[in-house]
Amino acid sequence: MTRKLGCKPAETRVNQPHLSGLRMMARKAPARLVRDHIDPAPLMLANDQIGDCTSVGIANHLRATAALAGYQIDVSTGDAVRFYSESTGYNPANPDSDQGGVEVDVLGIAGRDGYHLDHGAYYPLWGTVDPQDRNALALVVAGMGAAYLGVQLAVADQAPGVWDTDRSGDNTPGSWGGHCLLLWDYTGLADEDEVTLLTWGTRQKATWRWVQSRIMEVHGLIWPQMTLPSGLYPTGPDIDRLRAENAAFLAGAVAQ
Repeated sequence: MTRKLGCKPAETRVNQPHLSGLRMMARKAPARLVRDHIDPAPLMLANDQIGDCTSVGIANHLRATAALAGYQIDVSTGDAVRFYSESTGYNPANPDSDQGGVEVDVLGIAGRDGYHLDHGAYYPLWGTVDPQDRNALALVVAGMGAAYLGVQLAVADQAPGVWDTDRSGDNTPGSWGGHCLLLWDYTGLADEDEVTLLTWGTRQKATWRWVQSRIMEVHGLIWPQMTLPSGLYPTGPDIDRLRAENAAFLAGAVAQ
C-alpha cells in the first residue's frame, strides 16, 4: 500500500486555543478505553496519492465522532482534497504544490470557513494540549472522540505490525517524515500498553512509548453540531470558554 505523508513541523500561533483551562481536563483519564465494538470507519481519502493527511484527519475525526453516536457521515475523496487545497494552497494541476499542511493553520481554517461536505459544512472548535501529558491526551480521546496528532514517523514505521520504539531499522523520529493521524482508543496508560491509531483508512496499533517518541503535537476537536453519548463531551462553561478562545484566535489571525 502506498502511503503519503503531509504534516509539516508543529508550530504555535498567537492566541492559539488551549484545553488546559477546561474543567474536563482536571479529571483523571479512564484507566483504559477500548472501543473494539465500534467501527470508526476511517477512510484513505487520497492519502495514498497526495499528502493531504491534515485534511483526512479532520474528515476521519468527523466519522469517528459520528460512529460513537451510532451513525456515520459520508465524506468523499473530493471533499478531502478540496479542503486540502483550501487550507494549504494545494493545486491538483501542480504536483509541486503538494507540500502538506501545518496542523494549527489547517484547524484554524476549518474553524473559520468550515469543512465542507456535499450535505453541508462542519465547523470544529479546537484546542491544544501538551503532547507529553499522557493523561491530557487520554482525556481528549475519552471526551472528544479522538485526538488529532502530528507525529514524526521513522523509517522503521514503514514495516507492518505494531509500532514500537525497538523495531528493526531506523527508529529516528522524523527519518520518514511528518504525518497527521488520530488516536482512537487505548488498552491502558503504561508505556507498553497499546493504542489504536486511525490512519490511511485503517486501524494501526502502537505502544504508548512509541507515541511518546514520535509525537510533536496534540489537538482536541469538538463539533458543536454533534453530540456524544458518553457524558464526557465538553458542555456548559467548557464549551463557552473554547468558543471564546477560538473566536479570539480567529480574530487575531484575520487581523494579521
